[in-house]
Parts: sequence; structure tokens; C-alpha cells
Amino acid sequence: MKLGCIEDSGNQKRLAPLLRFYSSKNETDLISLDQYVENMPETQKAIYYIATDSLQSAKTAPFLEKLLQKDIEVLYLIEPIDEVAIQNLQTYKEKKFVDISKEDLELGDEDEDKEETKQEYTLLCDWIKQQLGDKVAKVQISKRLSSSPCVLVSGKFGWSANMERLMKAQTLGDTSSLEFMRGRRIFEINPDHPIVKDLSAACKNEPESTEAKRAVELLYETALISSGYTPESPAELGGKIYEMMTIALGGRWGRSGTEEAETNADVDSSEGVVTEVVEPSEVRTENENDPWRD
Repeated sequence: MKLGCIEDSGNQKRLAPLLRFYSSKNETDLISLDQYVENMPETQKAIYYIATDSLQSAKTAPFLEKLLQKDIEVLYLIEPIDEVAIQNLQTYKEKKFVDISKEDLELGDEDEDKEETKQEYTLLCDWIKQQLGDKVAKVQISKRLSSSPCVLVSGKFGWSANMERLMKAQTLGDTSSLEFMRGRRIFEINPDHPIVKDLSAACKNEPESTEAKRAVELLYETALISSGYTPESPAELGGKIYEMMTIALGGRWGRSGTEEAETNADVDSSEGVVTEVVEPSEVRTENENDPWRD
């Protein structure tokens, strides 16, 4: 039936009611598009969906956060053919299908406060874009996040992370098209998250800080994974995570100063940078919300 929606355009309207999907409100039972539309509030103008490689990936995707908070149902497209079938349908009962992992997501709650926030964080967005360069098309404030610090979304006409994964799996895939679509990724940040607030302070007070620039790189590469993309160098990402863990844990449980100095020297040499060894007490202040605090 899903294949018919792709290949048999003349019978799409007859086949569409027979399609079944899981959703954010029905994770164990498949539902029809008719059921989804019937459950929609009157103010909802679109059918929202996300395409992933598994039900678990769909349920934990950061793109869902604000929609779940607003009690908006999202269809989970977890089979390889699902996304193509929905894209071919385009609409159902005059309701447009909207991929929540793409830019310009409209949830009907845009107001002046968000515009003020956008203006407030313009400097940070420009600074992050400068650090990431051509890795992203632009950096902007997110409308879809509530608990995650950031997310990586695709352009309106670009491939989703799921489609990119499927295209990579095609042995005869056009790599030039893949590179073009990848260039339209957009980095969205959550202005209410502590990490983003810290980076905002860094770009205003110490824009050349090496630590802040490293944090931006790690934030971006972490967003790659949580958004469904594959990092270009998993080993390099692992090294950055280990480095941050070394800084966070250094000397916390009474390791000797000599051992700590040797470890820090090894980390610095691996980066090709020589820096001054600083005692943990000098770089870290007491914070009641510190997850490592005893």
C-alpha cells in the first residue's frame, strides 16, 4: 500500500486511508491517518511526523520536545518506505504533512517575547556560526526544544537525517547531491538551557576562549548524533568527550597532584597545544547543581 502511494498516483486517495503508523500517543498500536485527523485539536493545521530508523529513536528524538509539551501528536515513520510515501501524498484531508526535523517549524505560538529573545541571542548565533563555518548553513534560536541545548535540523528542501542515511546506503548514490543537501543543515539552540547561557556569556566576555570554542565543537558533534546524523569522525568525537571528562573529574576523588599534572600534560600534547596546568579548585567553583558534586 505504501509502495502504491509512491508509484500509483491515480489511486493515492484510495490507498492513503489504509496506511498505518505508530505515533507519540500510540506507541504500541498502529493508527490510521483518519484517526490522527479526528484526534487533532481545531487549532492544529498540519499533520506532524518524524522519520527515523526505529521506534526508540523516534520516541527520544529532541525534535519532539516542544510538541509533546503542547500535547501535539506526532506520527512515527520507522520503515524505510514511510518517508517517501508521505512526501508523495503531501496532504491528507486538506492537512499538510510537516516534517518536524526540518527548518521553519510553525507551532502557532510565535510572539513578541520570542522576537526579543532572538535579538538578544543574535551575537551568540553569529559567534557560533563563525566557529562552525561551512558545517552549517546558519545558527538560530529553536522553537522546538525545551530540555535539550541544541539540535541540528535540515533545510526545508533538503534531506532529513533519515533520508540522508538511506541515500548513503545506496551503492550508486550521487555523492555530489549528498554533499549539497548536507550543506543546508541548520544549528538551532535553546536559549533557556544553561550550556547556551554559558556560551552566551563566553562570546560576550571571552570570544577568543579556547575552552569556549572547544565546547561549541563538542556541542555541534553531540547534536549530530542526537539529531540522527553520523559524525564524520567518531574517534575524534570520542577524544573530545574524554578530554572534557578529564577536566570535569580531574582530582575530584583525591588523585595526587603529580598524577593529575601528568594526565593533563598528556591531554594537551595530544591536542598539540601546551597549556598551564591549573588545580581543579581554581577552575571550578562550587555549584549546587553540579552532577559530580558529592
